Amino acid sequence: MHKIADVEIQHDIMVANKKLAQRNQRILDKADVFSIDVLGAIGSGKTSLIELLIDRMDEKIGVIAGDVISKFDAGRFQKYNVPVIGLNTGKECHLDAHLVEHALEDLPLDEMDILFVENVGNLICPVDFDLGSHMRMVVISVSEGDDTVEKHPLIFKDADLVVINKIDIAEAVGADAEKMVKDAKMLNPDVEIIKSSLKTEEGLEKIIDSIKRFKENI
Repeated sequence: MHKIADVEIQHDIMVANKKLAQRNQRILDKADVFSIDVLGAIGSGKTSLIELLIDRMDEKIGVIAGDVISKFDAGRFQKYNVPVIGLNTGKECHLDAHLVEHALEDLPLDEMDILFVENVGNLICPVDFDLGSHMRMVVISVSEGDDTVEKHPLIFKDADLVVINKIDIAEAVGADAEKMVKDAKMLNPDVEIIKSSLKTEEGLEKIIDSIKRFKENI
């Protein structure tokens, strides 16, 4: 009986989150802002990638930085003089549409073209929580192990773009980047995959091109 109640409560939460996510997307669409949910484990390179994109892209960019304690990553983005909102999730290991809704209220959407939403560093918890973004980009690194995709299949099934980072150290850590590509393609044949090294900026232009293409086609 308790298990049935738990399932019903969980179902209600997900339905409510989906409705809020749809409302978030309507707000973004009305403001003509393209939003990207950036997911990945701690240390994968999410923050560094967003920093490079802010620096290299011509579009006006804003950022929502979600984390258990968000001030650290939010502080990194603020150095680029772009609109930034830090969202503290406390004990929660993911952002949800309700938190993002409040952040949208405080962002100057009329001054932005692209909004990056950096989710909490985790490959499991954020999977089921739609935020209302137009695109999901998953960032993983070879240093996490080349079985990372196999171990976390759900997040890759819903991804629009997968960035495999730190390929410059693949040999040193005994990882096969091509295996990670194949594993992701088996889970999601339509997903775009870009191998990169943010340290050397290899793959960065391909990532920028991918984002622009996706933005044009929504």
